[in-house]
Amino acid sequence: MAVKEITYIPAKITMFSALSLGEDVKKRVAAYARVSTDSEEQLSSYEIQVKHYTNHIKSNENWEFVEIYTDEGITGVSTKRRDGFNRMIRDALDGKIDLIITKSVSRFARNTVDTLTTVRKLKEKGVEVYFERENVYTLDSKGEVMLTIMSSLAQEESRSISENVTWGQRKRFADGKVSLPYKYFLGYEKGSDGLPKVVEKEAEIVRMIYRLFLEGKTVSYIANHLTNLKIKTPRGKNKWTTTTVKSILTNEKYKGDALLQKCYTVDFLTKKKKKNEGEVPQYYVKNSHQAIISPETFDLVQTEVKNRSKSTHHLNSTSPFSSKIECSECGGFYGSKVWHSNSKYRKVIWRCNNKYKNKEKCKTPHLYEKDIKEEFVKAFNNLIGNKEEIIKECRSIVLNLTDTESIDREILKLKEECSVIVELMKSLINENARKPMDQNTYNQKYNFYAERFETTKNKLNKSEDKKQDLISRKNKIQMFINNLKLQGQIISEFDEVLWCSMVEKAVVNVDGRLRFIFKNE
Repeated sequence: MAVKEITYIPAKITMFSALSLGEDVKKRVAAYARVSTDSEEQLSSYEIQVKHYTNHIKSNENWEFVEIYTDEGITGVSTKRRDGFNRMIRDALDGKIDLIITKSVSRFARNTVDTLTTVRKLKEKGVEVYFERENVYTLDSKGEVMLTIMSSLAQEESRSISENVTWGQRKRFADGKVSLPYKYFLGYEKGSDGLPKVVEKEAEIVRMIYRLFLEGKTVSYIANHLTNLKIKTPRGKNKWTTTTVKSILTNEKYKGDALLQKCYTVDFLTKKKKKNEGEVPQYYVKNSHQAIISPETFDLVQTEVKNRSKSTHHLNSTSPFSSKIECSECGGFYGSKVWHSNSKYRKVIWRCNNKYKNKEKCKTPHLYEKDIKEEFVKAFNNLIGNKEEIIKECRSIVLNLTDTESIDREILKLKEECSVIVELMKSLINENARKPMDQNTYNQKYNFYAERFETTKNKLNKSEDKKQDLISRKNKIQMFINNLKLQGQIISEFDEVLWCSMVEKAVVNVDGRLRFIFKNE
């Protein structure tokens, strides 16, 4: 048998082994300080922490001062958005730090997973963390157990704080107290009474957005228009997006109302938010603050938003005549066409978009833009000539549309029926939970109630839509009356604003005559 050979391999001298051998190698020490709010009191504590750790590290002759890493005015239970913390961990993993000192586990991280994951990464690289308050060294044998316990307590504390904050918010919602993200909300600032106060310069931009939309301009046109005017977005950016414009057009706060708890926090650790789709209560507060847009105008815009979303026709805002001129033969819209585009005889005409699409081509003729304008001037002046009589007729229509008593009774009845069905379903579920039931019988009854509820809910939705249509029509006619009253005299030339605000559409007959349908019809 061969003779056993043993070769001695000496240990590598690291900083820690050198220290144990009594060699004069200094530990590179850093500290981490954080405050969770930007209040004056907390910032004072923050400054004290920085000063304390700087003096503490520099006073130890066995330590080499690296840096005080800080995060100021940051809340939350995740380490993802803490720049100072993340930079410190990167430096430690890169071998620039040997020891990190911090006040407590809760200052380091309130999330057990974050704390343990980070500490273990550092441990693998031989980097130690010392938590002063808990007197825990992470490279100590007892450190892991103590750290797990302390982190769990910190996490529960965070959960408790989160739940208290949520409770406070929901209590404010239930009391109808409105709070806006004023820094990013166009048109309002926080008033001395704590309520939203109108900023008139910004409110004019909001009113312009609503006016342009009702004049037939698309959301993309409005976004480009605001960008070209060099108007800043609510977040202070130069370029407007269609999403920003649409959010302004559909936010009920501009009419002085407030829908509270539109979204809610799903997870207190990640602070992830979700749109509230019935999971938690909502509160609608009418007349909660000063309006920028009248309720009538706001409702008109919502109807227009709804109608445009249903329409299959592509709306183009480059011309006031787009989607306003209709063919009497096929019901399609007229579109602009260019004749002789590359010659001196170039002409722009308007023609039915479906003229050559059907088996039989539409007999309605093409129109020149100047002829459309001239016909509108004649029709509008005729309207002005009969202004008083037309206003009287419109007011009579508005009076009839205001009477929604019968439909209100129907809506109330359907709501009550829905409530009864819901109670029956609850009772059935409770009965099934309390005592044994034949599950086939239970399922049949449950499905019967569910189908009955869906049927009733659909009827309710149709009735509410019908009422909303009546209100929208009433508002549209009232706006027509107001515009007509403001126009005191006949016009001599085409006015695009009048065209957009007064004309619903113009129908082209086969003989080329135009029939103008104004917004009072």
